[in-house]
Amino acid sequence: MSKVTVLDHPLIQHKVGMIRRKEVGSKDFRTIISEIAKLMCFEATRNLKLVDVEIETPICKTTVKELSGKKLAVVPILRAGLGMVDGMLDMIPAAKVGHIGLYRDPATLEPVEYYCKLPADCAEREVFVVDPMLATGGSSVAAIKMLKDKGCKNIRFMCIIAAPEGVKRMQEVHPDVDIYIAALDDHLNDHGYIVPGLGDAGDRIFGTK
Repeated sequence: MSKVTVLDHPLIQHKVGMIRRKEVGSKDFRTIISEIAKLMCFEATRNLKLVDVEIETPICKTTVKELSGKKLAVVPILRAGLGMVDGMLDMIPAAKVGHIGLYRDPATLEPVEYYCKLPADCAEREVFVVDPMLATGGSSVAAIKMLKDKGCKNIRFMCIIAAPEGVKRMQEVHPDVDIYIAALDDHLNDHGYIVPGLGDAGDRIFGTK
């Protein structure tokens, strides 16, 4: 079963409280989403492997730690996931970025792919899939399946706010994918929105509501 980590660092919780406020406008919302992603990245990369490397300081030779050459990729689920990319790249600037676009079919309510562009060597990379909200889990489950179909094996999922229903579905379908959450909310309402949540993250990031 995948590990679910709720990142309850005080700075993360403070910033999540800020973006929940309905009066926060798009500019501030975007900024804070990026800041939360940066703080979450710090925690989600905690178990990356290190190797010893010999270097020379201005004083003498010494041994330091470096990432072991594991290549990283950040894959946002369009469109709201874009809001988390810059914060991730601030922490891991050498990471490549892919994009997965999904929409929900109004008749079947199932996710349908409309865009997928990934780094050519994505299968060799440690992939961080990012989306601010994990509601029903439909989009994230489908996006991760697309990555697995293209050979990706090391995948982690990061979201800011999650509903228990989405976490449960992710664990059932992708038990090998660890999940990092800033806040685990109460439930989904009849319209599929997370309660208490923060509304539609895409609309709030891009000012389209």
